[in-house]
Amino acid sequence: MSDRRLFRSLRLYNFRIWAMGALVSNIGTWMQRVAQDWLVLTVLTHHNASAVGITMALQFGPQILLLPLTGSAVDRFDRRRLVMICQALLGLLALGLGIVTITGVVTLPQVYAFALGLGCVSAFDGPARQTFVNDLVGEKLLANAVALNSTSFNAARMVGPAIAGLLIAAVGTGWVFLLNAASFAAVLASLCLLRVGELHPATRPDRKAGGLLEGLRYVWRRPDLKTMLLMLFLIGTFGFNFPVYISTMSVKVFGGDAGQYGLLTSCLAVGSVTGALLAARREKPAIPLLGVSTLSFGVFCALAAIAPNKLLFAMALAMIGLAALTFMTASNALMQLATDPAMRGRVMALRMAVAMGGTPIGGPIVGAIADHAGPRWAMAVAAVAGLLAASIAALHLLRRDGSSRA
Repeated sequence: MSDRRLFRSLRLYNFRIWAMGALVSNIGTWMQRVAQDWLVLTVLTHHNASAVGITMALQFGPQILLLPLTGSAVDRFDRRRLVMICQALLGLLALGLGIVTITGVVTLPQVYAFALGLGCVSAFDGPARQTFVNDLVGEKLLANAVALNSTSFNAARMVGPAIAGLLIAAVGTGWVFLLNAASFAAVLASLCLLRVGELHPATRPDRKAGGLLEGLRYVWRRPDLKTMLLMLFLIGTFGFNFPVYISTMSVKVFGGDAGQYGLLTSCLAVGSVTGALLAARREKPAIPLLGVSTLSFGVFCALAAIAPNKLLFAMALAMIGLAALTFMTASNALMQLATDPAMRGRVMALRMAVAMGGTPIGGPIVGAIADHAGPRWAMAVAAVAGLLAASIAALHLLRRDGSSRA
């Protein structure tokens, strides 16, 4: 596929404007994630991985707790306005965290409270932004736009942590939070500049349509959606605890500072960007790709767990990023394309809840394992999760092929 085809969604004015604003905001978001983890791990505690895990649990737990509201809200309300409200609130939360940190009054309970606030807003923002991509480009370009959106997100993951590491060493974590707050102006400006008449709004459900229960019934009747959600649960709960894995490996195993932590997080993003660009070349993903990507994720997590030095660990992280992004992008596009437009918001809210809402379970568990058994054993949990997810995909394909032959 030519580069022209690879970036075909960017030929649309609305998606191009959205992508530019989102890139700036995503860089700020990744800067804050690294700064927040570093603040908890090295300033507010003495290398306590469990505290990082609790912070993650509070930040991602609302994905499940607010599930009865988020999917219905995304399906019923104007997604552009909903995203604008969420982005403004996220910016204000970043500003508040920055102020208490710079003034020197920040405490661990305060960080927990801000993490919970971020989680509550993100529970609405995540599915709204994911489904809003379809409103920007329409069904035909959805798979390409999802992949390019992921490329932007992970390009920011590559740049943001490296910048954060340098800024933390130079001026401290508080200024990183303030820069993230300022970055939300870019995405808010892009939303204001969109040509509303060129959007592709999805079909809205009627007022009597069911909410969460209807979404659950819809998914229950679909073996393909159930398979993807189960895989997402395993990977999201036990695999995507990268703040715990990378921070503890960097500090406890390789004796690094904030700069090294930021660079290692950027190595993960190098692979993620590669995976996103490869995803943009595919017209439509399929479940076999999900199986291969989760198998690769498990294998490279195992290799990272036994890496003897930080160079080999960084190389393994790049491959983990590629596999993880391939899985997430493919499952995102496949679930949206396979779902009725009137149900898409609720199904994507379920997807976000399963993928990110498992963190309250997995984050504290792998944090405790890292504290008591060591970071390498914590990464081994991610390896097992990847292998189990690949097995579920294989079982689904065997059942599907058996049914088609019957």
